[in-house]
Amino acid sequence: MLVVAVAGCGAGQAKGDLLERVKAAGVIRVAQTQANPPWNFLENGKPAGYDVDVANELAKRLGIARVEFVPSNFQSFIAGVQAGRFDAVISGQTITEERKKQVDFSRPYEVNGISIFVAAGSDISGLADLNGKKVAVTAGTTQAAFAKKSIPGADIKTYDNATLGLTEVARSRADAALVSRFQGAFLAQKNGLTVKPAGPLLESEVNGISFAKGSTTFKQAVDKALGDMISEGTLTAISKKWLGGLDMAEQLKGV
Repeated sequence: MLVVAVAGCGAGQAKGDLLERVKAAGVIRVAQTQANPPWNFLENGKPAGYDVDVANELAKRLGIARVEFVPSNFQSFIAGVQAGRFDAVISGQTITEERKKQVDFSRPYEVNGISIFVAAGSDISGLADLNGKKVAVTAGTTQAAFAKKSIPGADIKTYDNATLGLTEVARSRADAALVSRFQGAFLAQKNGLTVKPAGPLLESEVNGISFAKGSTTFKQAVDKALGDMISEGTLTAISKKWLGGLDMAEQLKGV
């Protein structure tokens, strides 16, 4: 009985130590794709975007001196958290029931929506038009899962990032791409790609910050900091800077 009790206390302590550990280290390791603008990307070799500003603001509010941004991808986020390769993922990761079985999530800090992007002059206007078409998606994303589930007749092509998928559409090597509406519009403008969103949003996504399961104290601190950022207007300022004037705090109401 004594052994069981001690083991139980040790496990509980380990689960609750993330906040203390990163504060003591003076650094929090945050995973991002660094290829997902306007959310997170490299600008002149340095991390930039909405997620980067959110991560830096959170660290400041949690009393953590520095953020170390770790490049990763959607396929590796959960395994990386579980293995301790990074402390948190702040990279537009959608909160799903399946992922919640493997990692813990903060309260939502952004919402997103899937759009169909097509080349100028395309007659594709909705989901039904994608059957039998070549559709580009980013590997490991919810857009990829949505395409496989909802467009069984499509030829799904996976790419490492959304820029590659949209470029394939612009060059007529794919008929359409499924991308976040905000991201797709940003990338099209930045890279001079003649693509555009077609039809209504296919599905809305609610995104959170993920970290190791059982990190109760860390979650409480992050949720409070995000709540303060929303109520004080900080998240509004960050989102308007990166998302073409969109007020993310307004979008999060009722989520």
